[in-house]
Amino acid sequence: MSASQLPLGIKLRDDARFGNFHGDRNADAASRLKAVCSQPRGIPVVVICGDSDTGKSHLLQAACHDAEHRGTLAVCISIAELEPFGPEALAGLDGADVICLDDLDRIAGQPAWEEAVFHLYNRVQDRGGLLIVSLSEVPTAAPFKLPDLVSRLSHGLLIQLGIYRDGDRLRILMARAEQRGLVIGDDVATFIMRRAPRRLGDLLAILDTLDENSLQAQRRLTIPFVKTVMGW
Repeated sequence: MSASQLPLGIKLRDDARFGNFHGDRNADAASRLKAVCSQPRGIPVVVICGDSDTGKSHLLQAACHDAEHRGTLAVCISIAELEPFGPEALAGLDGADVICLDDLDRIAGQPAWEEAVFHLYNRVQDRGGLLIVSLSEVPTAAPFKLPDLVSRLSHGLLIQLGIYRDGDRLRILMARAEQRGLVIGDDVATFIMRRAPRRLGDLLAILDTLDENSLQAQRRLTIPFVKTVMGW
């Protein structure tokens, strides 16, 4: 089954753009990716590496938003979304100008998948497109078995993301709250940061919960209200 026969592609989050990729830690990485997207200059593949909580998916979607803004065709797909359909689901993706594959690690060590990605890379290069993939590790450290695929990925542009520091996590929390029109005082933000898990995704999930409860109760966010909602 070809990609054209499947309802593939992650629905892009409206807030997953270069302009709201907050936090100083990975700001340079975002700037490098944006520059490549605007002028690829013959770069066939960009490999974004980092832990699960560093914003890889955000940047892939931002790259697609950027491509669409420039009037080019882009698709962003998670490997998890493709897996049920098998490696042949990659056929036809090279019809897009920008192809983003999230969590490529998932197919490492699977010969048929690795070969399919390798051939997709070649087709994208032949068409002058741009392939962007995310990995948790650099290509040479990932458990790929196909040497040619490792070679191709290793010769692309490597962008590494670092784990967010507390200051970055706080800025991201405040920026996301502002986007939602949610007012969070410094005291409330500090209280949330002290109690929340360290993963950025968990922190933003807490913000979602507080936003929903604040709207339902018509209450502003205070420390007592946060304690009640979160059971802290």
